[in-house]
Amino acid sequence: MARHTTTAAGQDLSKGFTDFFDTIGMTGGGLVTKGIAAVIAVIALGMLFKASTNPKEALRKGLMGVGTLFIAVVLALYGDTLFSTVTNAKG
Repeated sequence: MARHTTTAAGQDLSKGFTDFFDTIGMTGGGLVTKGIAAVIAVIALGMLFKASTNPKEALRKGLMGVGTLFIAVVLALYGDTLFSTVTNAKG
């Protein structure tokens, strides 16, 4: 006879996305912010991998890629906090 072991408690996801985002500990806005940061990071990596034969142009493109990657990292880490100050404004 098979022995069944419960490894996790059951989750009630009857409310759809609201319950799903609660289980992963993220809001819908936070998920969108992480997605936007991921897209910006991919663009930045593309900028870094495009090599140029001209040293000045290569340096300029490289620095722009590093700056864009920095913005993506800051957005991924603090984007939900930055945008919550705008969306939860009392006026």
